[in-house]
Order: sequence, then C-alpha cells, then structure tokens
Amino acid sequence: MTELARTAATALEVPGGGQPVLDRLIALLDLEKIEENIFRGVSPAHSPVRVFGGQVAGQALVAAGRTVPEERRVHSLHAYFIRGGDPSVPIVYEVDRIRDGRSFTTRRVVAIQHGKAIFSLSASFQKDEPGIEHAEVMPEGVPAPETLPTLVERAEGYEIGAHARPRPIDLRYVNEPPWVTRETGERPARNQVWMRADGKLPDDQLLHVCVLTYASDMTLLDSVLARHGVYWDTDKVLGASLDHALWFHRPFRADEWFLYDSASPTASGARGLATGRFFAADGTLIATVVQEGLLRVL
Repeated sequence: MTELARTAATALEVPGGGQPVLDRLIALLDLEKIEENIFRGVSPAHSPVRVFGGQVAGQALVAAGRTVPEERRVHSLHAYFIRGGDPSVPIVYEVDRIRDGRSFTTRRVVAIQHGKAIFSLSASFQKDEPGIEHAEVMPEGVPAPETLPTLVERAEGYEIGAHARPRPIDLRYVNEPPWVTRETGERPARNQVWMRADGKLPDDQLLHVCVLTYASDMTLLDSVLARHGVYWDTDKVLGASLDHALWFHRPFRADEWFLYDSASPTASGARGLATGRFFAADGTLIATVVQEGLLRVL
C-alpha cells in the first residue's frame, strides 16, 4: 500500500475541512499497483455502510487512466453499480485493455470485493484533435459562488447529519436545498450547485477529471427527490446509484468553481433518472452526466 493510501485509510473527515480533507481524497485516488493491469484502492476508515459511488467511480477511472498514454484524455465513461461496496476492505480494480487505436483507446474496469464484482466501468480516451465546436450556454442569473453560504451554513438548524461534516468538495447551493424546499412546499424542476475541490490540486489532468467524477455523484439524485418533497435524511428513502455516464467535453480544473445544473426528466418503477451539466465559471460547458438511481420512498 502506498503512503498516500495509508493516509487515505484514516478518514476523509478532518476538522475544519479545506486542504487537509482534499489531500485525503487525493490519497484515495492514488491507487496501489499490485500487478500489471491490477490496482488496489481503499476507503476512509469512518465510512457509511456502503462505499460512496463517486469514490469507486473515481478510483476505477484512475485505474483505467494509468494504462493509457498521458496525451490521450478521457472523453467518456459508462458505469454500472452492481453491489454495494464494503468500506472495511480494499477494492481490487482489474483493467482490460480493450483497444489501442490510432486516435482512441478503450478500457474496461471491474471493481472486485470478496471475489465478486461490485462495479464495472468502460472508458474511452482520445488524443487531442481539432474539429467543429458549439456548446449550450450557462443558465442566466446565477449568483457568484462566493456570495452563497457554505454547505455547513445551509445545514445549520436542520437534522441532516452527513451534510454537517467537512468534505473534499466545497459545495454551495444556488437554489434552496431540497431539505428546505421539502418544508416550504416548493417542488423545483432544477437543482443548481456551485462546486470545486476544497483546496489546490496538482497539475494532473486525469486527477482533475477523477475529482469531478467523484463530485458528479453528489446532489444529482436530489433533483429527483426534490420534485416529490422528500429527502434522504428527513424521510424514509432507500436509494442507490444504478448506472452513471459522463462525457468530458473540454479541459478544466476541478479546483476552480464549476456550476452543476441538474434536473430529472422522469421517475418510475422505484427508479429516478437525473441529468446534469457542468459549466466552468466563465460559462464554458465542460461535462455532461446522466444517472439512474434506485429510489424507494417507504
């Protein structure tokens, strides 16, 4: 196990948050190579019952990226959450080198615990090429992140548990959070939050992409629940990510502010679908996400 991984195993929660918490996330993403195409990752010591989906997705993308030439950037990933991960034991990531073409590289990763697959990911990488360009524009009238209260400030006075602890991602709601709209009776069609890594990241593009992948599993399914006036910690909601897809359109830094604009087009059969767009602070569309989640409201 690497020294960074040993540090990661202690916990993500560090009093005060900021760079120390982010350093723990960087450590979690620093996988140990145990054999060709095989890597091992750990979870924080003080974890929930299941491994956070963003963590296993980010670690799997690290495993894939470490088998690809640095000049090829990941442009898409498609993943399935198969079983809940056990945070008390390491996760083994097996990489299958599907194809190495002249322009594109394809990798498949399976995350294994207790001899069974808990997660699978396919990712495609491409060398930089010129071409036609266009993009949707950022929603208008969004206040600057510095003018908005922190997540801890938003959570003050509410019994929402996990939101009060320090996180590696600085997250600031643009609209009222779902635990507030649940009480006010609002049923917002969109959920908007500013995000950034809560500190400074190294100049490693793959790491920035993996941090955004980690963050993309935060708040996305809130856009489903908010439309029905329910929330994780205040109602009896059993939920889990089922599948997750991300497309990376342009280079970015995950330690600079980006707007996460998400909505839910449909929910049925105890499943909810959510879509999201990531915009850099200058309005550039940097990534798009789609996720379906299991949502049982008891």
